[in-house]
Amino acid sequence: MAIKASQVKELREKTGAGMMDCKKALTATDGDMQAAIDWLREKGISKAAKKASRIAAEGAVGAYVSEDGKVGVLVEINCETDFAAGNEQFRALVEKVAKHIAATNPADLAALNASEIDGKTVEALVTEATATIGEKISLRRFTRFESAGKLASYIHMGGKIGVLVNLTGGSDELGKDVAMQVAAANPISIDESGVPADVVEHEKEVARKQAEEEGKPAKIIDRIVEGRIKKYYKEVCLDQQIFVKDSEKTISDILGGEKVTEFVRYQLGEGIEKKQEDFAAEVKAQMQ
Repeated sequence: MAIKASQVKELREKTGAGMMDCKKALTATDGDMQAAIDWLREKGISKAAKKASRIAAEGAVGAYVSEDGKVGVLVEINCETDFAAGNEQFRALVEKVAKHIAATNPADLAALNASEIDGKTVEALVTEATATIGEKISLRRFTRFESAGKLASYIHMGGKIGVLVNLTGGSDELGKDVAMQVAAANPISIDESGVPADVVEHEKEVARKQAEEEGKPAKIIDRIVEGRIKKYYKEVCLDQQIFVKDSEKTISDILGGEKVTEFVRYQLGEGIEKKQEDFAAEVKAQMQ
């Protein structure tokens, strides 16, 4: 099948692999994006399990935690440009909506939009902000936690990444450190039990094919796969990750008996389709 330039671009952004390697991977897998990612990994061209797409969506992720640390909210509100995201009115809207979610506990986005702040619906407030700021503004998602222990939040780069964590207890510093870890290292689960079985099986299959491509003897491949899965757990399980502020410790070490019961991490714009760009000029000569 004919491979489109847009497919090559998407694969390159997801894996960091070269343009021609991406084209080869897509050709070998009949354009299947996930299979092409695995092909690159198996060939050793793409080392990472995944690399976040560079999403061109603007706005801010905001957080609110009550003074007693028992109720917390993470919310993402989008706009069209980074300039608008820095607007004081936009920032005030994010803060106001986060506090409102904490106070009212809406069931979903529809309920949130229909709820009222100072006699106006949230939907109306967003519409007013859109008119004033001059860009389309939209409430995208939110998460609200209640805790019998302690909640902590962390906002990175002015709202590009936001994290909310629920702990059984501990100091304010511990909560901030764990939230910062989630922001920096992007774990997929608290521990090994939280990693979906199908994800583990997929990683095992990739590791096996990778070992075969490397020419490892068949009799030791199972041990290699087991070792690589253990390494994978250390990368994606929060409790096993190396603490970003002290490479001699894991998160389990710094928790000191406390536990993380849940966490959520928002990266601004993740999963939003980017505007289509003219990529053909860049790759035309190499796509012949």
